[in-house]
Amino acid sequence: MSLTSSSAADAARDAKSASHVLATLPAAARNDALTAIHAGLEAGRNEILAANARDLEAARRQAADGAPLSQSLVSRLDLGRKGKFEDMLKGILDVRGLEDPVGKVTLRTRLDEGLDLERVTCPIGVLLIIFEARPEVIANIASLAVKSGNSAILKGGKESTESFKAISKVISEALTKTQVPNGAIQLVTTRDVIPQLLDLDQYIDLVIPRGGNELVRYIKSSTKIPVLGHADGLCSMFLEQSADPKMAAEVIVDSKTNYPAACNSLETLLVQESALDTLFPAAAEALLAKGVMLRCDPKSKAALAKTSFASEHGDKIVDAKDADFDTEFLALELAVKTVSGLEEAVAHVNTHGSKHTDAILTASPELAERFMNSVDAAGTYWNASTRMADGMRYGFGTEVGISTNKIHSRGPVGLEGLMIYKYKIRGRGQVAGSYGEGDGKKPFLHERLPL
Repeated sequence: MSLTSSSAADAARDAKSASHVLATLPAAARNDALTAIHAGLEAGRNEILAANARDLEAARRQAADGAPLSQSLVSRLDLGRKGKFEDMLKGILDVRGLEDPVGKVTLRTRLDEGLDLERVTCPIGVLLIIFEARPEVIANIASLAVKSGNSAILKGGKESTESFKAISKVISEALTKTQVPNGAIQLVTTRDVIPQLLDLDQYIDLVIPRGGNELVRYIKSSTKIPVLGHADGLCSMFLEQSADPKMAAEVIVDSKTNYPAACNSLETLLVQESALDTLFPAAAEALLAKGVMLRCDPKSKAALAKTSFASEHGDKIVDAKDADFDTEFLALELAVKTVSGLEEAVAHVNTHGSKHTDAILTASPELAERFMNSVDAAGTYWNASTRMADGMRYGFGTEVGISTNKIHSRGPVGLEGLMIYKYKIRGRGQVAGSYGEGDGKKPFLHERLPL
């Protein structure tokens, strides 16, 4: 499960060979591998957390010394954060319990008597996943890859090297006890091998980058392999004048403070002008109580200046800059902008958003549907926290990431997003030349059959 003793080409070739075997294994064999991985990670918990603690301490030292390492990255790195290890383990079992995605018939057509066409789901092949900081991603992706019949080559950020090594060692040992080839899941530990892997389009079928804009742009410009990924999660929420005050405040606070370092946390709050004095103050007070800095435009700041609590939070209510509405803070900071209504809110989101997840808070079903249909994003919500954008919460078990692409897969990418399809025809010796118009030619039936 490491490239320390293999060239990039050898590793990719091994992964491709393993993918051919993995794609033909029965669901029971793939599920047995997930059981083994889960048991191994549970048994190795102490060693993994000790390795993670070393990574975390090193990251904190770098951040304290002024190194270019954000506090949000440090937060994502912490595998000991309450419930995080348990969520990782649960994700493996959740994936194991999902329906087998391989070999599902999605189309059946009778072309002629004795000539039937089927469209059947199958694995993509070899996935190259390049990600930053989060050590649990190895277990998430390994589980999804094995269940979906795909091989995976993983490259994590250098900040998590010790954690990655500890987790990968456990997974590698677990796979030796199963029918899944060990080459199906591999870990890249050195940065210099990435350009080599990105050149291997004859072996690698899909690249999934999980990180900032710089990483995604680099990947897209450096390979001929198809790329599936997202960069910033610049999520917005429109507070419309008819929203229930208590519900609105709770949803806004959860969206911003539940886990500020996540890509699905709220970064911009759009407030309808007619709601500035009615709904916005309660939401703002709740956000300030959680330590959130509000970067307000002039109208929203003026609305807060009228409140009884503004004076005690003066250092947390500041003037917004234009750049704030294009910023993924990944921290307890929120940009606030006043808009006249739905059309202006939608225009702002479509101009400044990152096509990740955007929401509206309103009592009007009509306005909610207009917003959700008009906003160009992978997820559009009505009266729900943006933090719902997650493979586990969607019932996918876990995810390899959230895609803002408009091809193949969009939003949280679970098992379905790691599948493609092939067409199968079963015939009796028919030839294409027999069909068409004119003497001696037969028409196709094109009869749709039940699945």
